Formats: sequence, structure tokens, C-alpha cells
Amino acid sequence: MDYFTLLEEEKIKAAYENGEFDDLPGKGKPMKMDSMVEIPEDLRMAYRIMKNAGYMEEEQEIRKEFLTIEELIRQCHDEQERKRLEKQWSQRLIQYNQLLSKRKIKTNSSLFKRYEQKIEKRIIGSNGNS
Repeated sequence: MDYFTLLEEEKIKAAYENGEFDDLPGKGKPMKMDSMVEIPEDLRMAYRIMKNAGYMEEEQEIRKEFLTIEELIRQCHDEQERKRLEKQWSQRLIQYNQLLSKRKIKTNSSLFKRYEQKIEKRIIGSNGNS
């Protein structure tokens, strides 16, 4: 250990012994768990940035549904079922665009689309859900 680490530990120990940690907010209450535990560590910062920028979990869920429905369409051999899935996909697209327009996020920008696709591949690909 280096000198600064030892110094920090000494200061923390002294503060503890002096009772400086006794009246901290939330004392005796359960700790809030990090909601991003399931996200790989190397993606957490990017996820927090997206969340703070207005890219919410609801949008992410709709995008996961897009990918699931697209996969079902690719594997579907029944024409009637394919039409039903395509209609469902269109409804999700409308819902997604409405959600983004409420937040005034421009989705027609080519830069936005390119960046969005890269992020989506990293998040969804790393979770292994699709």
C-alpha cells in the first residue's frame, strides 16, 4: 500500500472513532441496490449517460420487442401470422416514435440512427436476451 492509502484509512478510522458517521442520512435503513447490477460493468457508464439524457427503460423495452418481433417475422412461414406480427411491429413503431416525440428527440437524424444502433447492439448483445 502506498502512503496516501494508509493516510486515508487512518483518517477514516479516526472519524469512525470520533462518531462522525453516527448521524448520517439513512442510518438503519436498507441500502438501495444499484439498478444496473445486471448490466456489464463496461457498459454501465454509457447506460447512465443514456438514462440521464432521456433514453428511458420504457424505450429500451419497446426496442427489445422490435427485435423479438423482427426475429419472429424472419422465422414465420404462415402468411396470416406474418401479417399479424407486421401489424404488431408497426404499432410498436408508432408507440416508440410517440414516446420519442414527447421527449423531443429527433429520430430522423442519420447521426442519431447510427449512434443509436451501435448502442443498441452493445446493450442487447451483451445481455444475450435476443
